[in-house]
Amino acid sequence: MSQLKSVQEKLRLVRVLRLLKKTYTYEELSKITGLPITVLNRYVRGKVLPSAERTRELLKLLLPYINIEEEVRKRIKFDEYGFFDNMPVLSDTALMSLIAEDIAGRYMDMNVDKVLTAATDGIALGVHVARELNVDVVYAKKKKEVGVEKFYEVSYVPSASGSVTTLYLPQWALKKGENVLIVDDVIRSGETQRALLEMCRQAGAKPVGMFFLISVGDVVDRLKEEYSIPVESLIRLE
Repeated sequence: MSQLKSVQEKLRLVRVLRLLKKTYTYEELSKITGLPITVLNRYVRGKVLPSAERTRELLKLLLPYINIEEEVRKRIKFDEYGFFDNMPVLSDTALMSLIAEDIAGRYMDMNVDKVLTAATDGIALGVHVARELNVDVVYAKKKKEVGVEKFYEVSYVPSASGSVTTLYLPQWALKKGENVLIVDDVIRSGETQRALLEMCRQAGAKPVGMFFLISVGDVVDRLKEEYSIPVESLIRLE
């Protein structure tokens, strides 16, 4: 194992421990791992990193205690009208890193060149996934930035608003022939994601898949059928 890979595995263990610490006490983690509480505390705080051998042993012990889908579901907050807030998911950096690992593993063989999303809510997921894939992340905005001369520009009418929305992406952000993975935190109707797909078409780039933390209804199935590319979500809400 290379030195870089070894460090990455150790940092992965730290993220796993930090996530588990939100559910389990140090006493419970000590019983699971057989390690003293003081040692676990140093690992969680990042004060000390375990050896490569101990890292492998601990990951083997601890990963079965993590269910990513369940972790996301229990963080989604619903109000009395059925609207939900997913900020507790997006703000949990340890959880987001583990989600990104899972997504990157699904698309590792797709030779992804860019991760594409829409500002602003998709940026957190996009950055985490792009880091795991070791590629750049680019995102479309609802306004033109000063200093950028040429944009890909797509207008559409979101069903929830009834007004025209336009997304802008600098033309340098996508190049002809690049393989693009589109990600977002939530997909409801699919209009924004279709706009991102249109930007790929304008650039001559190839969308190789789409992934969303949360999908509502059957929109994922409809997009998969419409575009014939892998389209997935971690959580589906009816």
